[in-house]
Amino acid sequence: MRLEPSLAQTLTRRIPLRIISEALPLVFGIALTAVIACAPAIAAEPEHVDIPDGELTLQASLYRPDGAGPFPAVVALHDCGGLVHHRPITETRHYIEWARLLVADGFVVLFPDSFGARGIGPQCHERNRKVRASRERVSDANATRHWLQAQSYVKPDHVSLLGWSSGGTAALWTVRPTAAPRDGSTDFRSAVTFYPSCRRLHDTAWSARVPTLILVGAADDWTPASVCQQMVAGARDRSARVQIVVYPGAQHQFDRANSPIRLHTGLFNTVDPAGRAHSGTNPAARADALKRVPEWLQR
Repeated sequence: MRLEPSLAQTLTRRIPLRIISEALPLVFGIALTAVIACAPAIAAEPEHVDIPDGELTLQASLYRPDGAGPFPAVVALHDCGGLVHHRPITETRHYIEWARLLVADGFVVLFPDSFGARGIGPQCHERNRKVRASRERVSDANATRHWLQAQSYVKPDHVSLLGWSSGGTAALWTVRPTAAPRDGSTDFRSAVTFYPSCRRLHDTAWSARVPTLILVGAADDWTPASVCQQMVAGARDRSARVQIVVYPGAQHQFDRANSPIRLHTGLFNTVDPAGRAHSGTNPAARADALKRVPEWLQR
């Protein structure tokens, strides 16, 4: 509906422009959530597939657009809580939401379950994790890429990598130059990581062989942004195009919808030596990520 000038001026006088501008990210996020909710129903009901991974068989959840394709594809790596088993429905919904957004943009999305295949549950409270981001999950990411590239509805030269928290850390290990494919297969196209742990990667002089986007909150006390910033700065002259976006005031899991800020305890490698850290939605950061991630993956 078009506002007459007099009414528009009245609203502007009653609602300061600063407040209007601060509200825009929230409004944009709500609008995007509504669009996602209207995405094709097929994206909410994934197909379950099995992926050979050495001596293991990974169970995975496949989301795909209607049609024969070929489509660009995304290997999506879950966090330390696992994919679906033993998880609150709000956390499972987080992955479904991202899958629906990307499917609506024409991507095939495949989530390998790195824990289920190995008979283990969530690893967030484990000091010595049984599945390492630097090894087993790198193998899982590459096995999933191979599987996608063999499908007729996937563009084999446009398979990207996406990960959250420990899954984001695994993605950063996967795109190091020393981890490049040696079997003649087509490499990942690009990578996006949400709030990864960068400490060990920084200590090992990390760099990336494919364009990589890192999204992290400035107030993250679980996987601090400062270490990732140092890592990216150190890799600037020996890396493919790498971009880091640090969101002011955002904490861990800022891209979740309607997730109040809460305190986690019993964690390891947090800023707080007692193992406490916070997570929860940041509307402005979430709105930006929902727009920025598909744009990066489309390149």
